[in-house]
Amino acid sequence: MITDDMKWIREPKEYIISSDRIEILTEPYTDLWQRTYYNFRNDNAPVLQAETDDRYFSFTVKTDFAGSCHRFDQCGIVMYLDQDNWLKASVEYENGSFQHLGSVVTNHGYSDWATTAIPSDIKNMWYRFSRREDDYCIESSVDGVNFTQMRICHMWEGAGRIRFGVYACSPENSSYKAVFTDMKIEECQWPEHDGQQPD
Repeated sequence: MITDDMKWIREPKEYIISSDRIEILTEPYTDLWQRTYYNFRNDNAPVLQAETDDRYFSFTVKTDFAGSCHRFDQCGIVMYLDQDNWLKASVEYENGSFQHLGSVVTNHGYSDWATTAIPSDIKNMWYRFSRREDDYCIESSVDGVNFTQMRICHMWEGAGRIRFGVYACSPENSSYKAVFTDMKIEECQWPEHDGQQPD
């Protein structure tokens, strides 16, 4: 099982890991963000990851965040190489009306944040993280069958051995249980580009 090969970066105080399920109780004031916009930096969210040299693969996981109820509560997929180079995708709680489905890519110490608003009553989300050498694709799905692209990105330090997995955090003064199931690794589901050829 994939959980047998996963290791913690910043192990949380309370969690449960079984062969097909991961539960993390988030701790207040935990987050992943670097510099951009207001020079805020936080690098203390718990991350559970596997390692691989495989340059072509896809990792899929279902997240359950029914307990999230405070601004910025989040859980999702992550590729954490070091504090200055990582990416993540998650749903971040905002209020009783909407939340943010988004992704962050951090290259050389600067984060971005790409989001779209979704209804606040959505409490499950599947993610698919795919690698083609040092380029990456993040997709999401509400049913685990039909996936929609969230972004394609390049990771400047993502060409060799990488680590990937899941994370959960509560950037403000809150805590909730994040649940991860339906994890699988398979052949790369991100098709090779078949349009305009490179110069």
